[in-house]
Amino acid sequence: MADPIDFLNSLAQALSALSLYPDGHSHRERALDRIFESLVDLLSDDPNPTFSFLGDELIYNDRPLRELRDWGWSKKLSDVGVQRLLLNRETTREELEGFLEEVLARVTLQSIDTAEARQMRRSSIRYGAIGIRENQEHDDQAIVTASLSFSLQEEADTIDWIHEELQSGRALPLQEAEAVVRALTVAMHGDQQMIIPLLNLRNFDEYTTTHSLNVCVLAMALAEWMGLGGRDVRAFGVAGLMHDLGKTTIPIEILNKAGALTHAEREIMKRHPVEGAKIIISTEPDLALAAVVAYEHHIMLNGGGYPTFAFARDCHRGSKFVHVCDVYDALRTTRPYRGAWESDKVLAYMEERSGLEFEGEVAHAFTQMMREWEPQMTELQYDDDAKN
Repeated sequence: MADPIDFLNSLAQALSALSLYPDGHSHRERALDRIFESLVDLLSDDPNPTFSFLGDELIYNDRPLRELRDWGWSKKLSDVGVQRLLLNRETTREELEGFLEEVLARVTLQSIDTAEARQMRRSSIRYGAIGIRENQEHDDQAIVTASLSFSLQEEADTIDWIHEELQSGRALPLQEAEAVVRALTVAMHGDQQMIIPLLNLRNFDEYTTTHSLNVCVLAMALAEWMGLGGRDVRAFGVAGLMHDLGKTTIPIEILNKAGALTHAEREIMKRHPVEGAKIIISTEPDLALAAVVAYEHHIMLNGGGYPTFAFARDCHRGSKFVHVCDVYDALRTTRPYRGAWESDKVLAYMEERSGLEFEGEVAHAFTQMMREWEPQMTELQYDDDAKN
């Protein structure tokens, strides 16, 4: 059975051996034999294993390897541009040794050029920045990572499916939700610059799906803009993706009502933060941040919004991030009861409400980010019919 953990432990041991012993030394050769044997075992069950190194998070194919969360080489590989590693049955021991030597060279040369860090050498081993394409052919020149090319259709379909699962009374599919966040991270960093991919709403009944995806993307972009580490960026992304899960408990006729809600309907709608927090915490206690954000994302800095606290207290920083992103995407979207606002109008509203509805530092950072990164924003269509 394929054992990616054994392969990665052998990888760490081989890197240590290559750093300590010269060519031909018995310890070095044994370490190379060991990692190649581990690779052969891995390839016997998985002909195309893929590893992704996202700072302190390590992913095998689409599965996070939580057992190796403290594996020190993951961040080292990510920092020197080896964010993705693709192997196949053509990989030879010599190519594996060459890859290890290249990694050590990059780790040693801390000032390595970022353009070079995005290149992959001619070999059956493919490695580089997170956006590399698996079907790209080798040539005699170094291969540069792929340009931006995606639709987010699969990610949107997955969000839609998660909502359907919850509406059917089944548990929150946590692994699929985390996979969406990782895929969005790939989409945002797959090119030479940061990309903010946002989905356009086509039909009113798609709102919860597109809105959840957009808030996730915006929350991760804002966290990265404000200098948070990779783990926090992804945690805020998960919180953004899940912030409106409570709406799966709201009748569709209320969610998509064209006119103003009645008092009774409004009270039902205002339950969704509490219901969302319950869904998350009952599925995975470790998702405390996402549960808190789901509960707090409609609470304003001045205490307005909902639900109301029995005693005044500050909201979590993640809630403040998601609140800004939630309001921006909501106002930028056409709803049954009003038209969409232009981006400049929304950003002006946020600046005006800074210190009242939004925390000043967060609101300022968000408006600054949106204006500076506007050229990196791309709007995509979610074709709800494509999954049928």
